[in-house]
Amino acid sequence: MDEHSSVPPVVKDLLTAAVPSRTRLTRLSLIGEKARPAGACLILIHAQDRTHLGRKWTLNGEETLTIGRDVGASIVVDAPSVSRTHARIEPRGRDYALVDAKSTNGTFLNDRLVSEQTLRDGDRFKVGPAIFKFFAGGDVEAQYHEEIYSLMVTDALTQASTKRFFLETLEREIVRAQRHARPLSLVMFDIDHFKSINDTHSHLAGDDVLRDLGATIRAQVRAEECFARYGGEEFVLVLPETPRAGAATVAEKFRAAVETHRFSFEGVVIPVTISLGVAELGAEMKSPQELIKAADDKLYNSKRSGRNRVSS
Repeated sequence: MDEHSSVPPVVKDLLTAAVPSRTRLTRLSLIGEKARPAGACLILIHAQDRTHLGRKWTLNGEETLTIGRDVGASIVVDAPSVSRTHARIEPRGRDYALVDAKSTNGTFLNDRLVSEQTLRDGDRFKVGPAIFKFFAGGDVEAQYHEEIYSLMVTDALTQASTKRFFLETLEREIVRAQRHARPLSLVMFDIDHFKSINDTHSHLAGDDVLRDLGATIRAQVRAEECFARYGGEEFVLVLPETPRAGAATVAEKFRAAVETHRFSFEGVVIPVTISLGVAELGAEMKSPQELIKAADDKLYNSKRSGRNRVSS
């Protein structure tokens, strides 16, 4: 009996190839390895215009996608820091490669400047102000919806929580604190002279500072606390079970960590400091906005009195 008699004819043709005086066998496992996984795509996870967040581009494995400022690009990123043709996504066998098209400001893959690199599932790359995430395939729909939820609760640049998630968390924590008569504090801070950093070193440098600051602060935030980007260069930290004095200690730790951290962009060191305000939930406060305003007032006290300090 033919050892392949139970195999469908199409697969049998792939398994057996007649050559002079011998038979060549190909393992079934190799057949799938020659095909590119279906459903590879790019998702926009950070942009100046937030209305386009979550947009998806499917990669078909045959065409090269161009990314740039030119209206004829496959993906248009309309920003001054983006070259007319900035980068390309090229099919390479069963993979895809990110290729910088000799752009003026460079293409960054996972925060590293690259000229050409094979993309792996979950990679993030940056073209000007836009950040894309690459999915290699598989259950792309599930990955896509998970990423959309992540966009709703996580700031793509700093990896802090979003303002929306912060407001929901703060409202919930205020209700809990008032119900159980427990302390709750809020720290609000922003980067001193951030506009000067952008003007002196470029907006790309400013983005890099924000990203690095996010990582520096996140490393010191506990699981039960909510660290969020409130807007621009302004951040907040919700501290459940923490009175004003304890929150001021946390704020001072953040201030010192940022002051001593070495921020740099393309080899140039950028001095960075932050000003912070601390407020505790009072019995007279009835809404999240009142606690936010109290912390914001303290923040501006810090800025008016010389910056790089904590006001509580």
